[in-house]
Amino acid sequence: MRAVLRAMMGNRVVESAFTARDRNALTQEAGSLFQVLRADHLITHLYFIGHDLVTLLRLHSPNEFGDEIHRATMLMARDREQTVRGLELGPMGTLTLRLVMPWRQGERVLGYLEIGQEIEHLLGEIRASLSVDLLVLVDKRYLLPAQWARGLTLMDRSGDWERFGSHVPIAQTVDQVPQALTAALADDLRSGRQAEIEDGGRALHLAMLPLEDAGGRRIGDVLVVRDITELQSTFRSSMALVTLLCLLAAAGVLGLFYYSLERVERDYRRQHDLERQLLRIGSEHQRMLQIEKLSALGTMVGGVAHQLNNPLVGVVNMAQLATREVEDPERTRELLGEIRRAGEDCRTLVRRMLEFSKVSSFESKRVPMAPLIEETVLLFRQTGSHRMPVDIELPDQSVVLRVDPILIRHALFNLLLNAAQATANDAAITIALERETNTASGAPGWSLSVSDRGTGIARELIDKVFEPFFTTRAEGTGLGLPVVQHVALMHEGQVTVSAREGGGTRFALWLHEPEVESASDVA
Repeated sequence: MRAVLRAMMGNRVVESAFTARDRNALTQEAGSLFQVLRADHLITHLYFIGHDLVTLLRLHSPNEFGDEIHRATMLMARDREQTVRGLELGPMGTLTLRLVMPWRQGERVLGYLEIGQEIEHLLGEIRASLSVDLLVLVDKRYLLPAQWARGLTLMDRSGDWERFGSHVPIAQTVDQVPQALTAALADDLRSGRQAEIEDGGRALHLAMLPLEDAGGRRIGDVLVVRDITELQSTFRSSMALVTLLCLLAAAGVLGLFYYSLERVERDYRRQHDLERQLLRIGSEHQRMLQIEKLSALGTMVGGVAHQLNNPLVGVVNMAQLATREVEDPERTRELLGEIRRAGEDCRTLVRRMLEFSKVSSFESKRVPMAPLIEETVLLFRQTGSHRMPVDIELPDQSVVLRVDPILIRHALFNLLLNAAQATANDAAITIALERETNTASGAPGWSLSVSDRGTGIARELIDKVFEPFFTTRAEGTGLGLPVVQHVALMHEGQVTVSAREGGGTRFALWLHEPEVESASDVA
């Protein structure tokens, strides 16, 4: 909007017509531009206003002129002598985003240009970009029933003045307001609460945001409606599948451990406890991390089962052999020793899984990065069928950063999994830790990057990869990369994505350089 007004002010023909107060010349020169703005950019209002605040020309209503404008945006633009924008409520219930710009000629103000867009068009753009429906409710104190009804007629809309008590809807993106949305529920949402309702077989999540006009008055609220039906269905299906896989794995492993040593059985129970803990994921503080882990648990259980299967097959074979060699004590002790080592291997894998799957609040501490990276790579190799090589490039000196090791491990694991899924051949994945200055703030820090030689990301999709639930894979959840961004923000850092020359993608997690601790801090 600002660019359009500046372009008009820079047009000598338009400026001459405005200075001469020639309405016909203004209409002829600017009318075609307004038609393009209305058709292509949904601009609904364009005013030429004199320095005395009297309208010279309304391009959207050429026959209405000569009235004096006292809207808040106009008065603030005059008093402040600068461009002002904001929402303003019309007497018939129309809500318009307006931008008013003083037109200067040297030190003198020739007048003002005003451009506006009805909120219905803004709601449509928000719905298209965020995939949520919106309902604008205005406080009845700022409307009269007769004027509101007249506005409905002019805008060819329908509405119910009494449905929401103290408020009335003036714009919406939904075809029909859910029946479960009552006046009492709207009051609860207005107090800051959120709610979930059922409507026509759909599950809807509701939240309310305050709506202020250009003068700072709270004139109403914006109801945000998000359809979470598919998300709930996916969550229930994932829970059922995870439960079934865990029960099958538990039954098989329990049977094998029952006929082996008591110590192996205890190791199994630790693994079973881990699986049970993973099923109880539900912390509100770490909700995004929990959903991502549940969606990936099927892959992790397959990897764990694969890693446990090799030593357990050996345990069964050696136990059977020991029963046949019972009369040879020396041979029996050798077999028992092999069984014990296999059990210890199982215990080591389960302990790593427990450490990786632990969920806690954000707790930062000084952490050596090299061991953290190496442990995460080892867990990545053990929890899936990923066999491509992983190259680790670390600086010569030891790097110690103040981070939450659990969250950083989750973020790095997600980046590794994303790189593996994008790589169709055996090309190596590269993890690099290198010193890097933040380009935005100039702060010193370190960049932890994961690079692959996969198919890469289309240029038009790069800006969307961190949007929750956006994915290009049928089996994906669209939560892995948003989790990485969430972890970066918790560390006051950032995550970036870029294409590599020759194909592939590089994700980089930037973290702050830790401050040098004083003697009292160390103590």
